[in-house]
Amino acid sequence: MTMQFSDIAARAAADGEITPDEILTLRRAGWGDGRMTPDEVEAIFLANDQLASASREWTDFFVEAIGEFVVNQLEPKGYVTPQQGDWLIERIDHDGKLDSLSELELLVRVFERAESTPEKLRDFALRQIETAVLTGTGPTRNGDSLDAGSINDVEAKLLRRMIFASGGDRPAAVSQAEAEMLYRIKDATLGAANSPEWKRLFVQGVGNFLQGYQSHSQLDRTRAAELEAFMNAPSRGIGGFMAAMLKSDVRTGIKQATASDPVRDRFGEADADAAVTGNEELWLNAHNNADNQIDELEQALLAFLAEETARL
Repeated sequence: MTMQFSDIAARAAADGEITPDEILTLRRAGWGDGRMTPDEVEAIFLANDQLASASREWTDFFVEAIGEFVVNQLEPKGYVTPQQGDWLIERIDHDGKLDSLSELELLVRVFERAESTPEKLRDFALRQIETAVLTGTGPTRNGDSLDAGSINDVEAKLLRRMIFASGGDRPAAVSQAEAEMLYRIKDATLGAANSPEWKRLFVQGVGNFLQGYQSHSQLDRTRAAELEAFMNAPSRGIGGFMAAMLKSDVRTGIKQATASDPVRDRFGEADADAAVTGNEELWLNAHNNADNQIDELEQALLAFLAEETARL
């Protein structure tokens, strides 16, 4: 099956494009046994390398097949190890950058589906988008007429998915490194013909970093097992779990359900964390005052923070 799949992939990509019928054939050959082998994954990568441009059908297949292999077939399932992250970077890195949007979409899918991903892999992916914005070239441009120093719809949407992904730097929340990246992009794109989504992303992303619940962290395998036990506890039920999820830091506080654990004031912790004080305020002021002016996006951010603080 592997040799047949490799031959099909090589023949399909020989002319620089793959038709929907050829993609369907690859799907049937590759998932005939419900799994992709390492050789089949390599054949898909080789085919992608040969394409002059990727169709939506090919990108969907490429992302689905390799994303499933990385997240759910490699051990430990659901967790991308540093070694696996290095392999993925090496396989898609051409001269220090990604050459296709399909490869960037693949990384985003991995971040969205995995419980944990290595920092090096996340930094690599985010750097591709930031570089495209700053230089006007890269996998997110693909004929786009926007020049360097502007951010387009594709880039804004990918950034949103990446920084809020479950396998991101702070799962479903924005890290300091990501917030600082948003500021760098903001400074480089002021006054440009940017995506309408960009202003909203900047305000929500930086606001999330400053007001997010800081005790969130990526789940390791032990925490994942604890969460599973918590969800399956017969005394909780799905209704009880959903209510607790809304009121608690489920990922780091799952053990609170046991009688022997100390009770945490989770409402107080969340309120205290949501307030922009101390080091957070210093960080915000340093970034806003870097050019001795408050620009339009910074004004929107301050208004957002003021409104959110008033609700506490």
